[in-house]
Amino acid sequence: MQTLSKKDKTEFNKLQKRLRREVGKAIADYNMIEDGDKVMVCLSGGKDSYTMLDILLGLQKSAPVNFELVAVNLDQKQPGFPEHVLPEYLQSLNVPYHILERDTYSIVQDMVPEGKTTCGICSRLRRGTLYAFAEQIQANKVALGHHRDDIIETLFLNMFYGGKLKAMPPKLLADSGRNILIRPMAYCQEEDIARYAEIKEFPIIPCNLCGSQDNLQRQAIKQMLKGWEKQQPGRSEIIFRAIQNVAPSQLADTRLFDFNALSINGIASLSIDDDGPLSPMKQTQVESWEPGTMN
Repeated sequence: MQTLSKKDKTEFNKLQKRLRREVGKAIADYNMIEDGDKVMVCLSGGKDSYTMLDILLGLQKSAPVNFELVAVNLDQKQPGFPEHVLPEYLQSLNVPYHILERDTYSIVQDMVPEGKTTCGICSRLRRGTLYAFAEQIQANKVALGHHRDDIIETLFLNMFYGGKLKAMPPKLLADSGRNILIRPMAYCQEEDIARYAEIKEFPIIPCNLCGSQDNLQRQAIKQMLKGWEKQQPGRSEIIFRAIQNVAPSQLADTRLFDFNALSINGIASLSIDDDGPLSPMKQTQVESWEPGTMN
């Protein structure tokens, strides 16, 4: 970790508390982690997954439930991949871990035409391998390092390029029906994560497979959102809030709302404008994950 001045140390403490608070709230809001869970933390070697593991380790010490963490990295056999970095780091933390070796790099290179982006097929191969391994080690939850900015970017990617109104949910049952995926950093901003990783001096491993692909659709969306945020600070937060406040009767999907049966004396739509108080049980869940008692 970097040596900090007194002022910078104060700012770092605020940053760490904010990230822990946001992760704790997301876990409580979506009941991501329950007593007795075995959580497989997918560690890529990037800033996001390092931060996720670090925050979860901190929460594990004072959480209202007992749960197990296991770090798992997929070595995709990319040329120049520093195989020693993650094992050495995880050993220093005394965290249970597994390194999976799968040559998905060669598969991606064979399947993707030159000049085309590799992220899609690479991601599918990676997910399939990791989800299967979660079953093998009997991990009932799989933690992914996606943050709030990733979720918002995915929303616009699906709208602009897929014609679908969907993003990345904080909690998801995988298509196979055998894995529960959780995104504990769903409320965290990428800017905060990047700063946290910089100060903590995590041994970042760049993705050489796709890191040089500058014309990705996601990069275009990211730049668009940055421009919006510069014009109107807080816009990203408002967009994310919209994902949490969906009104099916105000859209046009007949699978979500029965427009055919709608009449003056017909079906009543669900009002989402009532921001009533949390139930006592829900309020207790949220408060119990707050990291106020942490060192």
